[in-house]
This record gives sequence, structure tokens and C-alpha cells, in this order.
Amino acid sequence: MTRIDATFARLAQEGRRAFVAYVMAGDPDAETATEIVKGLPAAGVDVIELGVPFTDPMADGPTIQLAGQRALEGGMTLDRTLDIVRALRAEDDTTPVVLMGYYNPIYSKGVDRFLAEATEAGVDGLIVVDLPPEEDDELCLPAQAAGMNFIRLATPTTDDKRLPKVLQNTSGFVYYVSITGITGTGAASAAKVGPEVARIKAKTDLPVIVGFGIKTPEAAREIAGVADGCVVGSAIVERIGKGDSVADVLAYVKSLADGAHSA
Repeated sequence: MTRIDATFARLAQEGRRAFVAYVMAGDPDAETATEIVKGLPAAGVDVIELGVPFTDPMADGPTIQLAGQRALEGGMTLDRTLDIVRALRAEDDTTPVVLMGYYNPIYSKGVDRFLAEATEAGVDGLIVVDLPPEEDDELCLPAQAAGMNFIRLATPTTDDKRLPKVLQNTSGFVYYVSITGITGTGAASAAKVGPEVARIKAKTDLPVIVGFGIKTPEAAREIAGVADGCVVGSAIVERIGKGDSVADVLAYVKSLADGAHSA
């Protein structure tokens, strides 16, 4: 059982929804990003989603693209991203960490070497947005063999014919993208999300977590109320990009976590 599995089992037993927070590794700089990551569990974050900066982030909107650019300009790499995870693990051995990014940096490093180093660092799961289920042999199956969860995205355009393929070999949780398009655009609607979550849950026992378009504690509560939890990314990254202090960023994260946990 991974840390992700254990966390969702505990939350289910407590009758609580999960709050997942996304931040970009190395944004605005390595030291500040590490401090933010280390502060997320105390702010109520159940799962940390840590972005790996990449030069061509095709699924991300302007806010996260800019965060990735800032991180890359500051010298952030895949190896230094793993160092942030190690810094967290020195203080916290229970909060799950999911790396979210693109396949190229992993491929360049070598899958076997990456999985060995990521496992040693304390990574629990992967979201790799440009590897479809048809490419499971590339990374998904080796990651699971290494004891890591491989988390997939389902979207409003994932129809009933495609859904079983998306769910195949998925573990940890299913990430439902509440709106079509890139990150940081639009607003999630519980009225639209609820039926879609129910459709997915009819096909899997995995938790379904909803992300994209959540910016307020009220929205976090509303969306978490029709799913097993919610993810907030762009709204947090935007605060970091504006230069908010670590304390202010973490206070905002806590308000979102409190919203999700009140669902």
C-alpha cells in the first residue's frame, strides 16, 4: 500500500474529502519552493502534487507555464525536484507526493534510473500528461512494478468508450479535469462535475479527485462535495508568482483545505 492508498483509506474511514495542492518545483526559487512544500501538510494538504518544470508544457495555462519558466531560469531540474522531495521526507514521512509533468525529462534520465531515484527520494505517484494508456509499457507499468501509483486524467471529453482504457492500469486516484482546455481557465461547476464523477465511479473503485477551475474555499467545498476531493493548482501558483510571502501562500492554502474538508 502506497502513502496515497493509505491516505485515501484513512480519509474514507474518517468520512472526509481530500485536498490536493499543486505547486511548481523551484518556483519562485528552490529555497522558497522547498519551504512552501514543507509547509503544505500543516496547512491541511492531504496530497502534494509537485510540478516538474518543462520547456514545452502543452497542457498548462499561462500561470503554470510562467511558473515553469521561472523555475527553469533559476536552475531547477528533475534531480533538484527530487531534492525538494527529500527535504520534505526529512520532516514528514506520511504525506504523499505526486510528481506531475511530462515524459521527456524522465526519458532523458532513463526510466529505470528515474524510478530508482524517485522511489529513494520518497515519491509516491506520477502524473505524466503526455503518455496515453497506449504507451503504458513506457513508464506506467514499470512505475507500478517499482511500487509507485500511476495516476491518469479523465476529462469531459472522455466518453464511455474511452473511459475503460483510461482506467486500465490507473492506481492511486483518478484525476478528473472539470473543464475542457488548459489549466487556470474557467471555473468548475458542481452541477456539471457531479454526474461526471458518478459516471467514473461506476467504473472504478478508485477515489475521484477533481481539479481545474477551483480558486476559493467555497468552490473547494462545493466541488469536493460531489467527489472524493479536489485539487487546486493555478490559484496557488498565481499567489507565488505575485510574490506573496510563504506565510501568506500557506494561509491561502489552509483556507482552501478547510473549504474542501468542510464538504
